[in-house]
Amino acid sequence: MSSLYTHQSENVFKTWTLMSVFFVIIIFLGWFLSQYYGNPNILYGFFIFSLVMNIASYWYSDKLVLSLSGAKPAKREEYFDLYTVTENLAITAGLPLPKIYVIEDSAPNAFATGRNKEHAVVCATTGLLQILNRSELEGVIAHELSHIGNRDILLSTVVVVLVGFITLLSDFFLRSHMWGFGRRDNDRGGGQLGAILMIVGIILTLLSPIIATLMQLAISRKREFLADASGALLTRYPEGLASALQKISQYSRPMVKANHATAHLFIANPFGRKDNGKVGFFTKIFSTHPPVEERVKALLER
Repeated sequence: MSSLYTHQSENVFKTWTLMSVFFVIIIFLGWFLSQYYGNPNILYGFFIFSLVMNIASYWYSDKLVLSLSGAKPAKREEYFDLYTVTENLAITAGLPLPKIYVIEDSAPNAFATGRNKEHAVVCATTGLLQILNRSELEGVIAHELSHIGNRDILLSTVVVVLVGFITLLSDFFLRSHMWGFGRRDNDRGGGQLGAILMIVGIILTLLSPIIATLMQLAISRKREFLADASGALLTRYPEGLASALQKISQYSRPMVKANHATAHLFIANPFGRKDNGKVGFFTKIFSTHPPVEERVKALLER
């Protein structure tokens, strides 16, 4: 049976696995580009850069997320309910009090980030604080604290940097090929090899971001169900979170600073709801969050 800490070891393992896979992908792309452009220094550069990116994604990805979201520290006197709810639930969960941030945005939403429970952040939009009553707010904050307790905030935050970098790398190659920058002459003695590398490279650069993104989305959907269950266990009142999710889903407009790189971190899709209640197979596969109806049903049936 799931508890607040059931999947901690699993998520730590997933984080290191993801970073290792990222390292291998970058090295492979570096090797391909070094062959394509006839410059072995590209591979060495990619090796060093992949190490730097892994380290940076561990230590600084949370700061990047807060910056991209336009979040600012919340003052206790101004956001008293948010503070007291977070304090009470953190004590109940046996977690250190995370830093509390807010986003000035009418779209109701929230997320948690940070590399571990000692360096965690809980962030809510002003729109969320305006439309939820206290029991609903407790449900949302319990959900976010569950992300911290389950140790999946590092996994989800690291994904922002790694997937984003692979996508940028793919885009760089496609643009450089389109304009012919730095390409070696494959017409003399290496035409066939160049053609093969060309085909492999295009396939690789097209599929790498797609695979990375699908991995990101699959991780996001699974962790939302887990955090819903753990949050309900923490408050002992699943109806609060269920009601909050229903209210949040009724707001269709996107957040002002909605970003595809950080969308999976939020409790609900920051781009608003566009499915009009109809959720097909491909919609699910390419969604950052499971359908609200499924989440509410899972909560109320517990």
